[in-house]
Amino acid sequence: MNGLRTVLVCLVLLCVAVVSPAAAVTPGWSALPVPAAAPPVSVSHLAARGPDDAWATGAEQSADGPRPVLYRWNGATWSRETAFPGAGEPGRLGKVRFVGDETWIFHARGGEGEILRRSAAGWSALPLPRTLWTYQDFTAVPGAAWVIGEDDTGLKVLHHDGSRWTEQITPDGVLYLMGITARTATDAWAWADTNTGTSVLRWNGTAWRDANVPLPPDSIVHTILLEPSGRVTIGGSRYVDGAARAYLTTWSGHGWHTTHPALGDASTEAMVRGPDGALWLPVRSDRAFQSKYARVQGARTTFSYGPERTHAIDVRPRALTRAGATVLSFGTVEIYGSKPNLMSERLGG
Repeated sequence: MNGLRTVLVCLVLLCVAVVSPAAAVTPGWSALPVPAAAPPVSVSHLAARGPDDAWATGAEQSADGPRPVLYRWNGATWSRETAFPGAGEPGRLGKVRFVGDETWIFHARGGEGEILRRSAAGWSALPLPRTLWTYQDFTAVPGAAWVIGEDDTGLKVLHHDGSRWTEQITPDGVLYLMGITARTATDAWAWADTNTGTSVLRWNGTAWRDANVPLPPDSIVHTILLEPSGRVTIGGSRYVDGAARAYLTTWSGHGWHTTHPALGDASTEAMVRGPDGALWLPVRSDRAFQSKYARVQGARTTFSYGPERTHAIDVRPRALTRAGATVLSFGTVEIYGSKPNLMSERLGG
């Protein structure tokens, strides 16, 4: 009888261990197949509207120079999109933004810039009002879009209000805009190089003003995350004792607070807010055959690795996005004896 009781107790404990959340295995990173492009391949951006609608942009090599590549995630597989205007011509694709039911993507070809727009009716293109020497960044929200860059007359901020383009003026002392993002048509943020160092600007629907963000001294900004809650997270780096050190400056609704998570010299450009509420970003891996990711939750930083890739000598996630309850990454992998091609990984799901 005692033997039977022991067996029953062991079975009960085993069942509890299987179903207990505490005993559940934390979902890891898995590899997702991506249709190959002509190497060497570069990655520009990755963005998701939801778990079954994500877009990745990049460029492949051709006889005439870089040629744009565009991929779409449907929740199960990556497929290559080739129906957009200029798909077979030299050029490049940049940021992806979602405006209502449409997908907007910046496109540069032949020295000219345009915004590709995909709706239920198909693809169309919105040309820019002028040609720039450099197209630095792009963002769009319902009712507004911005393209920043330079031409022979200097800095340019091109603004579209839904019907026409205009040029916007930046505050005195701004030398160059390095990036731009927006929450609404009347709430946009840009990071700038000024005659006093790096500054953050904010558009209030009427004018661009200095946002008076207390950035660390001698620092640069990589990205700004604007969230519906009103939270703002600025990621960048600064030089300390001759070495780059990552920082996060966050607005919680009451004030700005700066922290220095254990990220070393990692760029925060690809940083996203994950479904678990933590910040996720790719970091330089100490394993040639695996990617590496950092998770920042408050004062704690942890790391995880992607799947092992046979004969890989360099695995580099270039962009991350939240796709429903998962995190998607898109980047390049170099297998020994070949040039870099595309790779994608998913956390959970």
